[in-house]
This record gives sequence, structure tokens and C-alpha cells, in this order.
Amino acid sequence: MHYENDENYFRGYEWWLMKEAKKRNPKIKLIGLPWAFPGWIGKGENWPYDYPDITAYYIVSWILGAKQYHGLDIDYIGIWNERAFSSKYIKLLRYTLDKHGLEQVRIIASDRLWEPISFVMMIDSELHGVVDVIGAHYPGTKTVQNAILTGKKLWSSEDYSTFNNDVGAGCWARILNQNYVNGNMTSTIAWNLVASYYEELPFGRCGLMTAQEPWSGHYKVESPIWITAHTTQFTQPGWSYLQVDGHLEGGGSFVALTDGLGNLTIIIETMSHNHSKCIRPPLPNFSVTPQRATFYLRGSFYMVETLQVWHSRLDFESGKSSLFQQLHPVKVWKGRFSLDLNVDEVYTLTTLKTGWKCEFPEPPPPQPFPSNYRDDFNIRNPPFSEAPNFADQTGVFEYFVNASDPGDHVFTLRQVVVQRPITWVSDADQTISVIGNFKWVNITVTCDIYIEKPRDGGVFIAARVDNGGIYVRRTKGVFFWVFADGSYRVTGDLAGEEVLMKGLAGVRDNAWHTLTLNIQGNSASGLLNGYPLWENVTVSKPGNGWAALGTRSFEFAQFDNFHVEAC
Repeated sequence: MHYENDENYFRGYEWWLMKEAKKRNPKIKLIGLPWAFPGWIGKGENWPYDYPDITAYYIVSWILGAKQYHGLDIDYIGIWNERAFSSKYIKLLRYTLDKHGLEQVRIIASDRLWEPISFVMMIDSELHGVVDVIGAHYPGTKTVQNAILTGKKLWSSEDYSTFNNDVGAGCWARILNQNYVNGNMTSTIAWNLVASYYEELPFGRCGLMTAQEPWSGHYKVESPIWITAHTTQFTQPGWSYLQVDGHLEGGGSFVALTDGLGNLTIIIETMSHNHSKCIRPPLPNFSVTPQRATFYLRGSFYMVETLQVWHSRLDFESGKSSLFQQLHPVKVWKGRFSLDLNVDEVYTLTTLKTGWKCEFPEPPPPQPFPSNYRDDFNIRNPPFSEAPNFADQTGVFEYFVNASDPGDHVFTLRQVVVQRPITWVSDADQTISVIGNFKWVNITVTCDIYIEKPRDGGVFIAARVDNGGIYVRRTKGVFFWVFADGSYRVTGDLAGEEVLMKGLAGVRDNAWHTLTLNIQGNSASGLLNGYPLWENVTVSKPGNGWAALGTRSFEFAQFDNFHVEAC
């Protein structure tokens, strides 16, 4: 819903991803959490709670659309990612959900820190009654007393966010266990699932696996995936943690879970300090030593005779880690068994015999982004709303059918956000989408552009673009702008403050023009409609970066026949 009357439930890749997840595991839970809101919700203010009825309507519409158009049941809904919450809004959200027959949708709050949400719930019985889960981000395996006293489920509703090498796997193994052992958290959610964005953007390769080359098809199943399997292959949503002291004498931890039907899964980790550091928070010193651990099964589990064993060992000396290997079953004698545990290991012991390390074909070899790349956006029924390989950093660039065009530009790429969103972090004042190879130095970018906003509208093409994500406001590069008033500028930054050249171009709105930006070494030049407009502009920094396109403000604008040649 870019605009108030714009109910579109087919944008983005998330619908596809949720349906694919449900195909593989129908029991998987689906959670929605707004990171930003469309600007119309705040009526010009960067705040979603001034009109809580409108915000609740927006969220509930999304949940209803998920069911109506995709057959997806959203199980949990959050408030606002890592930003302030409003008790009034949370209560109204619950009322609105119930009014629309969505009593089964549970509310998570507040996806930030344990406080102040826990304290406020303790003194506000109505708020306490409508919040089902207290979710904290990056809790460092610890909780607070107020959160425990609420009696609510406690979740680490965002965690990990760590480079996905073996240290990242160690981080993930440690917090998956110790979030419960130390903090009584019964869910730990990794951000992010798959690193499918340019690695040089913020938090590069901070996913459980890597698939960042759609042009080549290359991907890599990183070690955190197999650490995940130690828990997720042998438990399901609805299993319960057994209340045990999960600290091992020699360091490390273990958890035990049951389905209540006689099945038992025990997960053990012995991650050392330096091999399990997460990106945040700082990790206090601790030591782990080789040890022999003896486990005692009581109650209904006393009769268990055999446990299946799956094992991983992160080998930081040789670099040849052993990941998710099935070992011989362990015999349990009168409810007792022992294991010799080394450092940096993970064990799963389980009554389930369904564990499986799947085989997958060797992925295609990695390839750099094509040095000669074209996209004319001529696709009538695109599988997704956004063009491949473009990575929107501010704004949204979608396929567009330009029905009024006589023929040359019927199918285009259009920037469609015309009001600044209510942002999670400080987005740029301009819109921008990057593409290509961050290592590109010498580059020629050509694109047809169409300014829709009269008077002060404007668009750009760019090269050697060096930043994005949470740092997009500080993005540098070489930006070639043209404006609806007929002027042009060349700047060294997205903000347009570092002016390298300016003048008159004769460009006007509601007409197609072709821009070309050429950079060779330290010299840049620009063409308009195939004719030189400016040249011999000296550029020194950045020395490399992506290509990009975008707009002067949040405004409609179209792009077509994008072409980049680079080396």
C-alpha cells in the first residue's frame, strides 16, 4: 500500500518466500514486523502512532490480504522494528484484529529491548492482557526480572546478524542454546535468513547461507545452516523446553525439548569464547575445556534405550570442519549415558530417526556481475514486481506498463514512492537503486529517463557508488543529474552537496531523454541524447563502486533501456 487507496498484495518476494516455506514445513510460523510505514499513515509526520486507527487498519489489511490472496495465515504480528511502542496503539491493534476475526493472531512487543515494555506491562493490566510475547533484539542470552515476572513467552525476536563463517556458526550454536539456558527465551530468530544482496552493502554475508549471485546461480550452504539443523530437524513449533540447569561443568550448554508424546531431543554446544563471538553485544570472557558429561533421564524418559546422534565440530586450525554428521547411536543404560565433549562441538541426541543431511547438486561456479549488462524492462507479466539485480536503497523501483506511450517505452522501470516513508533509520532524501559490481572502476552507464514531476522534478544515473543501506545518506560516487527546469548537475555525492559541474541541459519533464555517464580513470564526461553535454570533470574518490539510478525526491519517474559497460 504505497498510497492509501493502493491495496496491492503481490509486491516483493516475501509472499513467494512464505509459500515456499510452508510447502517445506506446514508447521512453520509466519511473523510480520513493520520496519517502516508508508508516509500516508503519518499524514506528513515521521510517526505511526498519531493516527493509531489508520496504522492498525494498514496492518490488519496486510494480514487479511495474506489470507485472501495467498492462503497464508499470519501467526504473530509485531509493532515497529527497534523503535518506540505505543500502548494505545497496541491495544487498538488487538481490538482491530479481533473485530476482523483474527483472534488467533498473537502480538509481539516491542522488538527492541526488554525495557520499558516489560515494566509498562507490569503496571498496565490491559496492555499485559493483549501482548502475548515479549520480543527483544540481540539480548546477549540475558533477560530482565520484569520480563520474567510478566509470565509471558520471552523471545529473542532478532539475533545473530553475524558474518556466516565458522565463527558465525559458533555464535549461532551458542545463542540458540544459551538464550534459553540463561534467559528463558523459547524462540531465537536469525536475521537474516539468506544473504542475497550485494556483499559490500552493510551486513554483507550476515545470513545463515549465501546466495548473492542471481546472474550466475552460485550459492553456498554455509556452516550456520547445519548448526540450525541440529535444532530444527529434531524439534517443531509446539515442542517444550524441559526445565533443567543447562550449564555444563566444563563450559558450554545443553537444552532438552519434548513434543509431549514421548520424543526427546537434547542439543549440546561447547563453543569457545573467541570462536563464538556475535556481532553484538560484546561477549564477556569465559572458558570451555574438554570434558566428560553424564546425562540422567528421568520420568517417562527413563525407559529410553537408544538415542540417535548428530555431530558437528568447527575446526579452526585446519579449516576442515565436520558439519552435521550422523554418528553411531548412543546406548542409554537405566536412564544414563555419557559423552566425551571436545571444544567447539555441537551434538544432537534424539529419539527421532528422521534426521537427514540432504544432498544438493553442485552449484554453478561464482562469476562477477556481467561487465556488459542491459535491461529494457520489456516484460508483460513479471514474476516479481521489481527488476532483477537492482537493489533499492531508498524508494521503490517497479516494473511499469506505460499505456499512454506510443510504443518505444511501453514497459519501463518506475520509481513509485511519492511520499517519504515513516522510516526505521534515516533514509536518504533522494531515491536510489544500485546495481553491478562494487569493484567497477572504468564504467559507462546509459539510460533513458522520464521526469514526471514538473518544475522541481529530477533524476540521475550514477557510477562508482560506494554505499547504501543504513549508510545511504552518506553515499558518494559520481552522479549525473538532470532536472525538469532544464538544468543539470554533476555531484560527488547522493545528497548533491559536492557539486563538480553544473549548467543548462534543456531537459524537460514528460519527455524521454537519454543520459550517458562515462568514467575513465580520474576523468568523467556526460552525454545527453547522444551529444556531449559536459566533459573533463576530475573525479578521485570513490575509486570504484556500483552503477545506480534514482530521483531527486520521492517522486514518480521512469527509466528504460538501462545499459552498463564496465571494467
